[in-house]
Amino acid sequence: MSRPAAFPTTTNCRVPLAAGACGLIWGSTFLFISVGNDTLPPVWAATLRLTLASTILFTLARLTRQPLPRGAALGAAAAFGLLQFGINFPLLYWSEKTVPSGLAAIVFGTIPLQAAFLAWRVGLERLAWPRVIGGLVAVVGIALLFGGVLERRPDPRPLAAVLLATVSANVGSTIYKMGPRQATIPANAVATALGAVVSFGVSRIAGEPAMLPPTPASWMTLGYLTIAGSIGAFVLWTWLVARVPVTRLSFVSVVAPLIALILGVAVRHERPAPLSAIGALVVLVGLAIGLELGALRERR
Repeated sequence: MSRPAAFPTTTNCRVPLAAGACGLIWGSTFLFISVGNDTLPPVWAATLRLTLASTILFTLARLTRQPLPRGAALGAAAAFGLLQFGINFPLLYWSEKTVPSGLAAIVFGTIPLQAAFLAWRVGLERLAWPRVIGGLVAVVGIALLFGGVLERRPDPRPLAAVLLATVSANVGSTIYKMGPRQATIPANAVATALGAVVSFGVSRIAGEPAMLPPTPASWMTLGYLTIAGSIGAFVLWTWLVARVPVTRLSFVSVVAPLIALILGVAVRHERPAPLSAIGALVVLVGLAIGLELGALRERR
């Protein structure tokens, strides 16, 4: 199996720009999910978000005359939707009812480590030790960023749900990577539709009330999560997955906690831990190790 290039030259600056946009958007969604959970049942909120996103994406696919995936492409899109949206979203939304967004960000910071071992295990990429070391350093940095939440001894059950959500998201992206390259809008239309169906089922089983957002602020939160989070970020993400090694791309997840911390301070007036500045520096060191040294190893 030939190894994919770290950054294909044909995409020029589009790849780092798209990756940066994903990091910025996902860093903000930790906060918006937490805010949305103040007014809506968690899994029902995920259902509404995915239903709106799939409706918009199917409409865009039809207007742009992009055919829906078939065959192996349909299988990859469906698996991505089940794992990334149908399992990951309900777990994440439910867990953020009790798990602080900062602690959720710490767990999501383990994604580069998971991606490195998963991609190696399925034969998609070599096990690059700079990626593993960079991922470990980044997790340490994120833990320093949010050190205060570690002292609160949170309930381990929702914390385990966050960890399972990260594993599900990683497996979904890997399966999508292994499938045929396909148009991102139709693929995400299928994926979000399947995720909406699964989330709806989970919400019904949990006995959550079906309701619309009760306030203008909750409508704005839902709109942001739908347009920026589900359509913008995930369309960019699937475009990136088809072009960039998943172990390299997974480091987007360690940028998100930095954004989450800044927004938590600015919007919710959270007080960062005393070691947050050191933590941010350690995260950047982890990024440098994982991305730059990992890229050097790939080019050998």
